[in-house]
Amino acid sequence: MSVVISPFERPPAAVSGTAEVTFVRKGGATRLAHLYQHDPLRVLFPAPEDPAVPIAVLVTTSGGLVGGDRLAIAATVGEGAAALVTSQAAEKVYRSTGRDCRVDVDLTIGAGAWMEWLPHETILFDGARLRRRIVADVAAGGKLLAGELLVLGRTARGERLTHGLARDAWEIRRRGRLVWADALHLEGDLARAISDPAGLAGAVAYATFVYAADDAIERIELARGLLPANDEGVLRSGATIVNGVLVVRWLACDAFALRAAFTAFWAAFRCRVGGGVSGLPRLWSI
Repeated sequence: MSVVISPFERPPAAVSGTAEVTFVRKGGATRLAHLYQHDPLRVLFPAPEDPAVPIAVLVTTSGGLVGGDRLAIAATVGEGAAALVTSQAAEKVYRSTGRDCRVDVDLTIGAGAWMEWLPHETILFDGARLRRRIVADVAAGGKLLAGELLVLGRTARGERLTHGLARDAWEIRRRGRLVWADALHLEGDLARAISDPAGLAGAVAYATFVYAADDAIERIELARGLLPANDEGVLRSGATIVNGVLVVRWLACDAFALRAAFTAFWAAFRCRVGGGVSGLPRLWSI
């Protein structure tokens, strides 16, 4: 007896994408020194709004991630150089039949360097399984502005997460020493964890901002002053210092409200701290 399986019944083959980009300071300007890319990841280099801060744009050509897919991203800014790494659009993580999607991000910031890690939000479809890990190592005198946004369901069409996995882990190192580690882990009955007052209290969008630099402690009052007043029904936020790292968090019952608050904060903070152009890349306005 033989069994024929329709190609429409087979699970899609997992993909494994890689993107490596390195910037160095040479001839008085920041220049691209290394680039490696493997499907479904591509890196584009549009003209930046601030000529002193080149932009690298990550593109996932597959249109999103399904169970078993893996992305590995490594971005390095060498001594005295500056760069902003963003993405073309929101990343979508589709429903999984059981396997996890994995996204590993490694950021290296050299002495006196400036890096911004500013991808668009990640949207988790109901049943998605995502494990994301961001590791950053900041040398003496280096500055890192890093942020991530997580949207729990296709909220515009009324979808909410009921099952799946959302794990979002961070590790920040200064001069090679671990100074901050944190992880959000939601699994199992996600609807209960999201709605519980001791959990996310009904929030459907979550964001993290990290500033790791020698002057991070001095920036806490600036950060708090840039945050809007908390509205328990829509948006809550707060800023703190953990072992010399500035951490800002947002929880929102509306994904658009969170994105607006996050981008307003980022634009103002980068201008005040970096002294450059206050606007975000044009891709964030499309």
